[in-house]
Amino acid sequence: MLGGMSHPPRTPDGRYFMVRGRLWRCTDPRLPEAERARLTHELMAARRAVGRALKAGDTTALREARAAVDAAKHGLGERGPVWWTDGAPDHGRRMARNTPYADWAAAQARA
Repeated sequence: MLGGMSHPPRTPDGRYFMVRGRLWRCTDPRLPEAERARLTHELMAARRAVGRALKAGDTTALREARAAVDAAKHGLGERGPVWWTDGAPDHGRRMARNTPYADWAAAQARA
């Protein structure tokens, strides 16, 4: 994270990171570094475009910017089909306490 803060904790299997008790899917670790960097750059640009559209009250630009965020997140493996191959379901966007990661999350809270 920025500003000297530590990175959010990652689940032991590396599939998710946790922020305020919620699981968020990590980027697909199999992506080549150049592709990951390109998609991350696109994601950040799209997020800035969301902010500009919100500030301007431009609903068309907002819809386009949000679609660009979604496309970049799909490319990174953070949305859409899961990138792991063992058949485990996606627990992204869920509260960790309501998933198989509940014990791990509780241990993080105690740490």
